[in-house]
Amino acid sequence: MAIPDKPALEGLEAKWDQIWAARGTYLFDREAAKDSGRGGVFSVDTPPPTASGSLHIGHVFSYTHTDVKARFERMRGKTVFYPMGWDDNGLPTERRVQNFYGVRCDTSLPFDPDFTPPFRGDAKSLKPADQVPISRRNFIDLCEELTLEDEKAFEDVFRQLGLSVDWTQTYRTISDETIRTSQLAFLRNLERGEAYQAMAPTLWDIDFRSAIAQAELEDREQQASYHRLAFHKTDGSGDIHIETTRPELLAACVALVANPADERYQPYFGKTVSTPVFGVEVPVLSHPLAQQDKGSGIAMVCTFGDVTDIIWWRELDLPNRTILGKDGRIVAEAPEALVTDAARAAYAEIAGLTVFSAKKKMVELLDASGELLEVSKPFNHPVKFYEKGDRALEIVSTRQWYLRNGARDEAFREKLIALGKSMAWHPDFMRVRFENWTNGLTGDWLISRQRFFGVPIPVWYPLDENGERIEGGVITADIATLPVDPTIDVPPGYTEAQRGVAGGFDGEKDIFDTWATSSLTPQLAGGWQRDDELWNLVAPFDLRPQGQDIIRTWLFSTMVRSALEDDRAPWSDAAISGFIVDPDRKKMSKSKGNVVTPADILEQHGTDAVRYWAASSRLGADAAFDPQNPTQVKIGRRLAIKVLNAAKFVLSFPVPDGARVTHDLDAAMLATLDQVVRDATRAFDAYDHARALEVTEAFFWTFCDDYLELVKERAYNQTDVGQASAALALRLALSTVLRLLAPVLAFATEEAWSWFEDGSIHTAPWPEPLGDGDGSGSAGGDPAVLVAASAALIGIRRAKTEAKASQKTPVSRLVLRADDVTIAALRLAEGDLKAVGRIAELELLGDGDALTVEAVELAPEV
Repeated sequence: MAIPDKPALEGLEAKWDQIWAARGTYLFDREAAKDSGRGGVFSVDTPPPTASGSLHIGHVFSYTHTDVKARFERMRGKTVFYPMGWDDNGLPTERRVQNFYGVRCDTSLPFDPDFTPPFRGDAKSLKPADQVPISRRNFIDLCEELTLEDEKAFEDVFRQLGLSVDWTQTYRTISDETIRTSQLAFLRNLERGEAYQAMAPTLWDIDFRSAIAQAELEDREQQASYHRLAFHKTDGSGDIHIETTRPELLAACVALVANPADERYQPYFGKTVSTPVFGVEVPVLSHPLAQQDKGSGIAMVCTFGDVTDIIWWRELDLPNRTILGKDGRIVAEAPEALVTDAARAAYAEIAGLTVFSAKKKMVELLDASGELLEVSKPFNHPVKFYEKGDRALEIVSTRQWYLRNGARDEAFREKLIALGKSMAWHPDFMRVRFENWTNGLTGDWLISRQRFFGVPIPVWYPLDENGERIEGGVITADIATLPVDPTIDVPPGYTEAQRGVAGGFDGEKDIFDTWATSSLTPQLAGGWQRDDELWNLVAPFDLRPQGQDIIRTWLFSTMVRSALEDDRAPWSDAAISGFIVDPDRKKMSKSKGNVVTPADILEQHGTDAVRYWAASSRLGADAAFDPQNPTQVKIGRRLAIKVLNAAKFVLSFPVPDGARVTHDLDAAMLATLDQVVRDATRAFDAYDHARALEVTEAFFWTFCDDYLELVKERAYNQTDVGQASAALALRLALSTVLRLLAPVLAFATEEAWSWFEDGSIHTAPWPEPLGDGDGSGSAGGDPAVLVAASAALIGIRRAKTEAKASQKTPVSRLVLRADDVTIAALRLAEGDLKAVGRIAELELLGDGDALTVEAVELAPEV
């Protein structure tokens, strides 16, 4: 391509994205992969971003890290498999659809083929009660519509970012093919006894009306007060005082628990007390989790106030007296343990109330009975929330589907730990986070959700003669019929007329948790049970890139599925990016309102500048970003512009046929560059893109600021015997440096490469140290010559500046003194030093220390 008069970054993204697409530059070459075998393929298990809103600067940060590695491996000769997925299903998508269209799902409503949503884009302020109820199918149609729009917007941003993704290798986590894969994997889990259904206490989000898995929890500080209550000893000997933040759950109390070492309560273990207001007799028990220094040292166990209640309930074999419904209100029916008229009358006063109102009413009842002794000052304490929810989670008893994850299977847990250790982690300390999460699990993986837009669980339930589900009965889908939707499709051996009637069947209405599908991204992208040839070429994958915050969810769950299905780790390497933090070092997140979207930054500064900022941070390290003053982005833009200008300058010197590197300074520069190639290659191999960029950039500025200045007079001078050497050295260095920078500055390097080479720089061979294998005569150079000449050039410039003279001012005489080794190196570059400094007489004196300019005599003005 022609070299422009004024090279610029503007417009390069659109230009090269179009050319790359037309040429198929990043397409996965299956035939080449088959020729080379699995060892010649580099496969990436790309994170599928959640298609429910907009991308933020953190996506740009982490996806650039992945792309830099993929580009490096492609240039190293690997056939790169770099797909892209879209995580469509799940609670975030449903919430976005509700807020975008002003609707909510009501499964009792029929499908309306002519439905038109009341809003498009501005319904977030609506209260849930004001949202228009629509059928499940209508709701799913709107989810599909909106996620497709989001995916297109995401792809546009990723293309602008220059991701070298093969856009023909994409998948959606709600497509028919994905549903088939997810359902097939589950049925295989079920067949092997790894999936099961159970009635159990479940963390529940009352807004989403869905169960929440342990991996989706986060602690948030909430205000509370201790309420000191009097429980009455049933032998009439007095009271035991407990302190609780949840008096509204008093009717669900099943025991009091104290630490076995607590001497205050040891005499009461095995005895009983009567609950205040309700008069229910409950045991006093011991358990090591009870904290002697918390409150009064003895705790009220309710079903269920928090996760510890679940542990006590399970390990102490206590009864279940759940009083909280899925709607977050106290259920109408009182527990059977409330046998007196007074107890049932008291319960009737809280029945149907929200948790907040029930607490207020219960405090009134306790106060009236004289059993509320004290209320503490408010304090803050951590409370469990769904990471995308607005209200604290409650715990209700529900029947759910689970997948074994090692929490209750020590052998499987140890296998997961061993598989984690078999991988390379970048940085290595992230492996500890995986191990800590695995060892800290308290229950199997809850995989069912009471929502609408997701992968249906492919089972039905037989009904008895009363139309009730037969306990333990499950009808599974025939694999050949997948994908299925049990709310629409009919199980084997039944007809639609038997749905919901006695002796017939009932379809499962729950869907899989989004992680139950996202945990299969290697299988989804790699053609598992769909394209055996592709699967064998790419699996196990080479790389899992991701953020550190989803080690406990995405990475762990994918490891579980791979261990259960293939008895191996799903990848050889995991690359974990750090967080993006604001100027105050606070993590950027939507909830904090400090998220920066990338579109304006990319448009204002150019993609290469933003890629430079991202690649400057090592894996696992947090990076600060200030949109008002993005210093690193500005440095990256300066570098990208300099690449274009330096390339144009170097290409202005034609290389004569048969040219060889004959000048010591040229050979020194190329020898220095050889070491940069070795260092950068070693760094990229070790997933240290920041180090690779650092050493390359440092050389590039030395090349531009020093070497180019030193040799340009010789390169211009067609009569100089060293001209061909300079021109060739400049061209060799340009070719090498462009390729070293190509993984980071994807657009500027491609543009400059097109001015003198055919094809794409991104499919060109990764540079090797020149040595003497190319016949250029560049071998044997001494890097010390370039170091000495650069230092001398700095000294000459400083001397002229201090003399208040222009750098173009001729010098009659200049004296440099340094140690003998440096002086010997300078003699090899003497001609270039005299030319660049316009020095008539240059004296080089040894027997010194640091290089200094001892004398400078400016030529008289003519």
